[in-house]
Amino acid sequence: MSKPEIELTGAEWTIIKAVWDNEPCAAPDIQAKLFKKTGWAYSTVRTLMDRMVGKKLLTAEKIRNFTLYRSAVTQAQAQRGELLYALKHAFNGALTPMVQCILDTGKLSADELAKLETIIKARKKSAKK
Repeated sequence: MSKPEIELTGAEWTIIKAVWDNEPCAAPDIQAKLFKKTGWAYSTVRTLMDRMVGKKLLTAEKIRNFTLYRSAVTQAQAQRGELLYALKHAFNGALTPMVQCILDTGKLSADELAKLETIIKARKKSAKK
C-alpha cells in the first residue's frame, strides 16, 4: 500500500523549513527565527507545531517542561506531495501540460535539460521491459 501524500499549508511550510534547518529544536527558537518574517506570537507557533505533530509532520519529545521537535517527513516527501497537489489541482492530473508549463518558463539551463532527457530515456528503457 502506498503512503498517503503529504499536503502542507503555507504556514506548515514556513514551520517545517525552519525545523529542517534547526532540528532538534524548541518552539521558542522557531518563533524567534520566524518572528521578523511572520510576526507570529509564540502561542501561534506552538499551536501550529502541535497540530503538525497531530498530522505526523513533526515529532515531539517532552523533556520535563521542555519540548523538542523534529521533522517526521523529509524534504523530498514534502516536495513530492506539493508537486502532486499542483498536478492534481492546477493541471487536472495531466502531466504533459505541467511539464510544458515548466519548460515554457525558460529558466532551465542546458545542463538541466540534459539531465531531464537522461531521466526520460532511462524511464523509457525500464518501461519497455
